Amino acid sequence: MEDAQEKRSNSPSLTSRLPKTGETIHGHKFFIGFGGKGANQCVQAARLGAKTSMVCKVGKDSFGSDYIENLKQNDVSTEFTYQTQDAATGTASIIVNNEGQNIIIIVAGANLLLNTEDLKKAATTINKAKVMICQLEITPETSLEALTMAHSNGVKTLFNPAPAIADLDPRFYTLSDVFCCNETEAEILTGLAVGSPADAGKAALVLMERGCHVVIVTLGAEGCVMLSQTEPVPKHIPTEKVKPVDTTGAGDSFVGALAFYLAYYPHLSLEEMLKRSNFIAAVSVQAAGTQSSYPYKKDLPLDLF
Repeated sequence: MEDAQEKRSNSPSLTSRLPKTGETIHGHKFFIGFGGKGANQCVQAARLGAKTSMVCKVGKDSFGSDYIENLKQNDVSTEFTYQTQDAATGTASIIVNNEGQNIIIIVAGANLLLNTEDLKKAATTINKAKVMICQLEITPETSLEALTMAHSNGVKTLFNPAPAIADLDPRFYTLSDVFCCNETEAEILTGLAVGSPADAGKAALVLMERGCHVVIVTLGAEGCVMLSQTEPVPKHIPTEKVKPVDTTGAGDSFVGALAFYLAYYPHLSLEEMLKRSNFIAAVSVQAAGTQSSYPYKKDLPLDLF
């Protein structure tokens, strides 16, 4: 598995509720942890047993050095983890309320400096991967180039269009073997309001028409909706109900788990992969933090493997 993405330091604050515009409120806990969509997804896949590698860029600062060590501790290859003096390591500010809901602001930093030359250095690893994940926390041009490289070499591509942009390059749809977005991203991409599984199905049909092979719209506590060229009728895959502590990074847990199953359990039906990925993401929301909440294979039911 390969992840052409980024790494970032997360700074979550826990509060009783999310603040209104211009309002200052008291929180009851603050901590700094490891995050970033691509890094989260990579770590979750690695904790399930996948051999993973990150193609990414961090600053030559304490956050960057700590992050490289964190990846190593999670058995993620850092051969193509580049450090630069030209920008700081990306960061995110997160506020989480008592219901586990969150708001997030990211500052991409060094992520935006990942470029063509960096991808060329990692070409052999990318082209030999079983699955490659890309997102939009690096420049769209770099993600598109990574997807093109992988796709042309027969590598299964999993694209998570986050943070979403309305005018996404049409090639992202055709180069994505699996196009996986949440309800908010689906709404931005299609202009359709997504507030239910039925709405998600309608948005998925629009995305499918743009050339995707498989479309998955995640719906948080409602699970996800799947659609594919071979199964062109939207299908809702529910998830078990749990009491969330912190939903931050749950979508990344889902994507990392899905990538793991695509790479190591290709004989499973897509529906079964999604059921298992839903379960793993539900486990993650029952603990605080992003990567700190991600389960290891040894802590999960044997029938998931």
